[in-house]
Amino acid sequence: MNGPRGRTSWAAATLLASALVAAGCSVGPDYHRPALGAPEAFRGPDGATAGASLGEADWRAVYADPALQQLIDSALRNNLDIRIAATRIEQARASLGGGFERQRVSKYVLLPGQTERTYDSATASGNLAFDVDFFGRLRRAHEAARADWLGSQYGRRAVAVALVADVAGAYFDLLALDSQMLITRRTVESRSKFVELTRAQHERGVASGLDVATAEAQLALARANVPDLERQIVQTEDRLSTLLGENPHPIPRAKPGERLPPAPELPATGLPSALLDRRPDIQQAEQSLVAANAQVGVAKAALFPQITLSGASGALSGTLSTLLTAPASTWSASAALAQPILNAQSNLYALELADARKREALLQYEKTVRTAFQDVADALVAYQRYAENAAELVTQAEALRRAESIALARYRIGYASYFDVINAERDLFPAELQAVQAERSEIGALIQLYQALGGGWQPDSTARRPPGSTAG
Repeated sequence: MNGPRGRTSWAAATLLASALVAAGCSVGPDYHRPALGAPEAFRGPDGATAGASLGEADWRAVYADPALQQLIDSALRNNLDIRIAATRIEQARASLGGGFERQRVSKYVLLPGQTERTYDSATASGNLAFDVDFFGRLRRAHEAARADWLGSQYGRRAVAVALVADVAGAYFDLLALDSQMLITRRTVESRSKFVELTRAQHERGVASGLDVATAEAQLALARANVPDLERQIVQTEDRLSTLLGENPHPIPRAKPGERLPPAPELPATGLPSALLDRRPDIQQAEQSLVAANAQVGVAKAALFPQITLSGASGALSGTLSTLLTAPASTWSASAALAQPILNAQSNLYALELADARKREALLQYEKTVRTAFQDVADALVAYQRYAENAAELVTQAEALRRAESIALARYRIGYASYFDVINAERDLFPAELQAVQAERSEIGALIQLYQALGGGWQPDSTARRPPGSTAG
């Protein structure tokens, strides 16, 4: 139909198809976030505060140590788990058809008068297929694909949040071990001097052989702590190296002291409802629910007829030189209507399966949300109680240190017994180690709270958007 009448008919058919497409509706449920009843406040002391939350703070503001900042930055760039998660974000495929073929046929299948048995052929082609989406199957499929894409993005963010917490935790483990090593070496030095003093007292007849043996045993106990701490330090460095995506090596860090840096006062936590839009594992679980909800629509649309318009255009020639000439052109066009009859029962089963998967995704989303609230509540109570515990253990260590100094000074001038010194010194060493460990636990609770609030990744304004989305 090349005349005006044919063109008019074609235009009318096109307008009719466009109207039908525009009038088409998407079957299946539209997504609405389920109401899970977020609590008004996190459980715990000062569990919720209005305004900004610790989870919204950049990790550089939370972890101000320059050495730790370098480690976190390196881990976010090179960690293997981060790189693995990045590969899941988007997959794209593109193809272009065409080819050249040379063939030889049997002489027994030649046509009468045909003598040439060897042929060359060249092809170039392109294909286009369009499904008329009356019932929203493709729109629901696109919705599911977009949710999967966003879920992979949030999954990568969740890996980043956990990675920042792991690197910070390992770093403060190293600082705590360094502090304990410093305390141990000082204790070894002081006990060595005390052994020398006791031996001198024994030679003058003031101290007994039992006193000397006891002092030597206390010295050996302190020395035995050195190789164990060295082992832990090396293993922690190895663990941190792996988090950095590197082979085991020494880790640069702040100069050790006998006390760890003080943790800040209880930081702002924000409102629990904000956790749903900030914590990436919750967002990932919600996108899984969005995708499962959309797949229900896809399965429902499969119960209805499917109309497909397809076409192909290309060229076919016996030689490359004539491939792009007008006589070599080829084309085809077709339309098809598919009504699910034979596989109708199978499609019904597929719909039941999609419904079941949606229910599973809903339960998984609810579990993720409940677990998130628990994480924050646990971290809040741990942060406060560890802080109280650390303060008391530091006070105990300081008191024992004064008692040990007084007992040693009195012993040297003969006003205190040997056992007064031994008892004071024996209690001081483990108390100092416990105080450092308590401070490490307090900092660890802060790390856990920051992670539980979704802190550790920052949105990138230049990040790629999912296919089909527009800038807001």
